This record gives sequence, structure tokens and C-alpha cells, in this order.
Amino acid sequence: MKKQIFLYDTTLRDGAQTEGISLSLEDKLKIAVRLDHFGIHYIEGGWPGSNPKDLAFFTEVRKLSLKHAKIAAFGSTRRAHQKVAEDANIQALLEAKTKTVTIFGKSWDLHVTDVFRTSLKENLSMIHDSVAYLKDKKLEVIYDAEHFFDGFKNNPEYAVSTCVEAAKAGADVIVLCDTNGGSLNGLVAEAMDALKRALAAPLGIHCHNDMNLAVVNSVTAVERGAIQVQGTINGYGERCGNADLTSVAPILQVKLGYHAVPAAKLCELTELSRYVAEVCNMPLRANQPFVGTSAFAHKGGVHIDAMAKNLKTYEHCAPETLGNQRKFLVSELSGKTNILLKTKQFNVDLEKDAHTKEILSKIRELENEGYQFEAAEASFELVVRRLLGKAKKFFEVKKAAVRSENIGDASPVSVAEVKILAGGREYYKVAEGDGPVNALDRALREALRESHPLVDQIHLTDYKVRVVNSQAGTAAKVRVFIEFCDEEKTWTTVGVNENIIEASWQALIDAIEYKLYKG
Repeated sequence: MKKQIFLYDTTLRDGAQTEGISLSLEDKLKIAVRLDHFGIHYIEGGWPGSNPKDLAFFTEVRKLSLKHAKIAAFGSTRRAHQKVAEDANIQALLEAKTKTVTIFGKSWDLHVTDVFRTSLKENLSMIHDSVAYLKDKKLEVIYDAEHFFDGFKNNPEYAVSTCVEAAKAGADVIVLCDTNGGSLNGLVAEAMDALKRALAAPLGIHCHNDMNLAVVNSVTAVERGAIQVQGTINGYGERCGNADLTSVAPILQVKLGYHAVPAAKLCELTELSRYVAEVCNMPLRANQPFVGTSAFAHKGGVHIDAMAKNLKTYEHCAPETLGNQRKFLVSELSGKTNILLKTKQFNVDLEKDAHTKEILSKIRELENEGYQFEAAEASFELVVRRLLGKAKKFFEVKKAAVRSENIGDASPVSVAEVKILAGGREYYKVAEGDGPVNALDRALREALRESHPLVDQIHLTDYKVRVVNSQAGTAAKVRVFIEFCDEEKTWTTVGVNENIIEASWQALIDAIEYKLYKG
């Protein structure tokens, strides 16, 4: 292992500036606990001088028993021509009562003259006074050199002098910020080298992702000597986001040999990514590197054939290292190897080559009709078991009907009737729902409850509709995906029909049958 790299997470501040994210105080505390558990070194809790919620966070977080992370309060240097001891933002940092504070100052002369509307000399005093004052209070001070790379490009001598001033005042770490996210890799390397020549203080990096370079620029900075990387989980942040720590951490640790987080914790990376996304109420990108559900998904027949011989052929690292998992997708592009590997995952060994060909032919036939099994593996397993005669018939549907009442009303009601045969008995149930699918789901489960009480363990968590052949207009087929979960797992099924209710019913039946089969 090379040297220690300190991860500084700003999901609770920079990440919370993402369009669509609004974290409550409780949300912020939950995320802080999970970040600490993972091994993040610094957690930036917010700007105590900006709003009451952030100030409340610093009060409540002190009640938590964090074992690893340091909590940092964020703020700015003192205002121009004002005494630092009388500056409200500086005093708010002290009120947060954290042992670490992060303050930002301007490195770009354009911002000094056009935004702060003060002199370059006064800006240097603002930086020095603020850092020195906070160091006098026995605090660890991280100095964020905001807009450093734009400043370095425009006036390198002055940009460097702002960091030198912070170092003279005693800053523990000088962090170079690509605040606009518009810097290229070469500029980052050049600026890092210039700073190392100018001062001996430890350096850090804080990159925004406006050109999709935040991760690579962060890694470049580490290779040029940075010991701290600031970023967010899943790359959340204003505009195009910040450097994604779920990529930065494994690149540094797995690829480059640095020590970023405890080795035993790296396998929890995927879980952390999904937990933070859930709390932030943000969808996860399936193709997100390292932690996405498609990051280690293989679909092409040639690829999967190679993977069956050597996993290194189409994977740059092992998914289990990151808590992710490998997936072999089944589609019309599949070859026999896909089918063999996929069926082995649910403990079905295809002894006869004829069975493999039969399954492959059936999958291609169904996908030609509009089905898609890549995201509906539960339906795929049921197709295989039915073809092999290994599917158990738990119930038989005798009747299913649904009607909507008060259409056009502010709160229309759907009513479903379901009659089934299960365990030699007939059950008939009627249920209301917020929509036709919800009503059918309730009626079916009511009918099954006595013979198969397992249905009470499951919950519908997602429902998606896609048009298959849009050129057919209102007669187009639709593809419906339904996701269910219980306490242990999540599964997805698919249905296709010109009628959206029928397509939904197919997926619903598959979802219930899958649960009953798995127990």
C-alpha cells in the first residue's frame, strides 16, 4: 500500500445542492452515520451561517457515537474590511463547535475584483486573518482555494500567493478547487506542481464535474501529491455534480495501491451508494462505474463465452471486491453460454443441449413479441422452469376483471374482481385500489391469503411502462415491469400486451408465483 489518502465527503452540503435533493435533518444524520461506518475521514455537515437546519445538524451530530469520521463545518473567509472577530460567518463556525472547519477564499483575481469588489491585497488579508483566527481557537483548518484553476490560468502568480498566505497563517491542508468544473487534466497537473514548489503544506483537491473530468482530475492530483480528495457519494452536486467518491475510492485503492478506506469496508461501497441514493430519493444510474447494477452486466454472446473461460477477459476488477455482483443477461443476442451460466445462477443445470436450444429459441421468440428479460430475471427463471416442466402450479385464475369508477373525478376508484382455484378450493374476492393494477394486486392477494399466507410478506415497490412499437399509435404494445420485494430480496417481472391492464396482470401473476416458489 502507498500512502494514506483522506476522503472528505461533502454530500451533506455540496451534494444537497443537487436539483431534486432536499435533505431533512434526520436524513443528514442518517447519511453521516453510514459514511462514518464506511470509513470516510471527513464529513462536511453544512454551512452553519447559512440556515438553521445546518446549525441544528452540528448540535445533533455531537450526540452520535461516530467512530471514524471528523465532522467539519463549512464557511467563508471574513468579509472585506471587517474585523475577523466580528464577522458573523466566522462566529457561526465557532458556534458549530466542531474540531475541524473548512473555509473558502478566492484564488481568481476576477472574483476578487468583480464579486468581492475589493483589492487583491485585501483578499490576501482576508485569507490570512481568517485562517490565523481559527487556528488560534485550536481548530484544524482546511482551506479551500475556490476557483483555483481558473485563477491559476488567468494570473498564476496571484493564485499561488493566495494559497501561500493560507499556509503562512497555519492552514492544515490547502485544497485546490476546480469550482467551475472546466479544467483539463494537464492544467491540474501543472498547478499541483507549481503549488508543491511554492509551499510545503499538505494539498487536497476538490473537483466539479462539468466536463465529466472530476474523477480523473482528482486522481491526477493525488498522483501529483494531494493527500485529501473532496467529493460526494454518487457524484451529487450542483450543475453536473462533484467528483464521485464511489469511483475515486476504488481507483485509488484497487488500481493505484493507495490506502483510502479500511480494506474490509470497500466491499460495502455498493451498499453505501444505494443507501445514500435512497435517502436522497434519487434514481441510481444503472451504468454507474463500480456500483451500478449494470457495471458488471454481460450481454453479448461472444463476451459471455469468453467470461466462462476467464473472468478477466471482460472485467477490469472483481465485482465482489466492491459489494457488487456479476450479471449474465439474457436477450435475443444471447448464445448458449449465456443460458447455461444464467440458469446455473438459480440452480438449474441444463444437461441436455436440446434444452438450451429450446430455451434460447423461446427467449428470442418472446423478445420478438416485445418482452425483455434483462431487467426481469424472475420472469426469465419462470420461463425456464415452465419449459423444463419444473414449475409448480400454485393457483389457477378462473376470473379477473377490473373497472374504473368516477373517471374524471378528482379521486377515481378502481374495483377488481378475482376468482382463483387454490388447494382444491375456490376463492372469490373484490378489492378497491388507487388504480386498476393496485386493485388487481389487492384482490389477488386477498384471494390467495388463506391458501398461501406468504403473499403478506411482499410489497410492490416499482411499476414501469414502456411502449414497444410506438409507430402503432394507440394500438401499440406496452411492456410493463413490476418490482416486488420482501425482507430479503427484490425481484422484477415483465408482461407485454396491447392492453396495459393485461400486460400488468401477466407481470403481477409472475411476481406472485415467483415469491411462492422461492418461499
